[in-house]
Amino acid sequence: MNKIFKASIFAVAALATVSITSCGDDDDDNNKGGTELVDPYADAENLEYNSENAAAWGNYAVNVAKLLNDDSQALYDEWNNGFAKDFKAHNAASGYSSAVACVQQIIEGCIDIANEVGTAKIGEPVDYWTSNKKTQALYAVESWYSWHSRDDYKNNILSIANSLLGQPITGSPAKYDIKKAADNSVISKCASNAKLKDASQLVWNNVGKAWSAIDAIPQPFRNNIGSSEAAAAMDACAELVSSLEELNGLVADNLSEKDCQAIVDQFVDNVALPTYKDLAAKNKALLEAVQALQKNPSNATFEAACEAWLASRQPWETSEAFLFGPVSELGLDPNMDSWPLDQDGIVQVMKEQKWSSFQWTGDYDEENEAIEAAQSLRGFHTLEYLLFKDGKARTVK
Repeated sequence: MNKIFKASIFAVAALATVSITSCGDDDDDNNKGGTELVDPYADAENLEYNSENAAAWGNYAVNVAKLLNDDSQALYDEWNNGFAKDFKAHNAASGYSSAVACVQQIIEGCIDIANEVGTAKIGEPVDYWTSNKKTQALYAVESWYSWHSRDDYKNNILSIANSLLGQPITGSPAKYDIKKAADNSVISKCASNAKLKDASQLVWNNVGKAWSAIDAIPQPFRNNIGSSEAAAAMDACAELVSSLEELNGLVADNLSEKDCQAIVDQFVDNVALPTYKDLAAKNKALLEAVQALQKNPSNATFEAACEAWLASRQPWETSEAFLFGPVSELGLDPNMDSWPLDQDGIVQVMKEQKWSSFQWTGDYDEENEAIEAAQSLRGFHTLEYLLFKDGKARTVK
């Protein structure tokens, strides 16, 4: 998964209000007598929505929401109009040579996100915390403006559950009876195979344990980084990764091409496509809510936009077990979900209202620094910064 971790963000040693003082004739003229000038955009960490920045704030939010809408629609269209068919057919265009290879990719996607949740999303903040780098630990927590981190991580585990079950579920996987799984799912096909039964049961047990361990972290995670529950969640994710790797190693020699084809068809039609369709719909609704906020700023429209943001996060986070195909090739993951974001850069863009700063053209190259810089100024978390503060909707000052 393409995430952007910028060392410059972690270099913050203190969060202090910055002011600009007059120091010359020009300043005195603008300032009428040499009183202190305060830059309303100076303190990115504590920036508030107010009458001075309201227009720029609304313009920025709408521009970011438009890009999220465009990217989510493009992702669904790419799957629906081509990649879904290619992946099912495992033809040259898909990049996969067999149905078995496609099933292994599905499981590898589950491995990748389970590992990321344990070692990066939870693990990196914990590592900073245990090294007594408390500010860095806070900045490393994803979705800490909205205090939605724990829900994001649980939805990531649900993305694994959905991929394995061949159908979406809600709530705790530990309470889900896998006998209800789709007949043509990874879990069902493996559970009915004598050589894969034990490995698949262990995987499912560990999916439930990982979700439950994350749910046990006191809310919000940003205030409980050093908790024993966070450490336990990391361990549970590691166990899930290990069991998924074991199962994936057994698939090629023990599942037939016919069984794998049925799994792939079930996954595409009942997990991937519906999730991306929901993502596109929720981001359209998010754009409409942000446009309403721009047109009529109020506490009520801020709250409505925040609710729309939370709703749009759910299908995104439950898609993270299958970040292959168009989402990877087109750079749509970092477009939509780069973290941590460049707070100072965001405020600078707002100040200058230079919306081209977070747009890029041409073929995607993850090594391209200009593209990376643009992606750190857009996406879900930039919009989160503009809509939320301390876990609540921002208010009109």
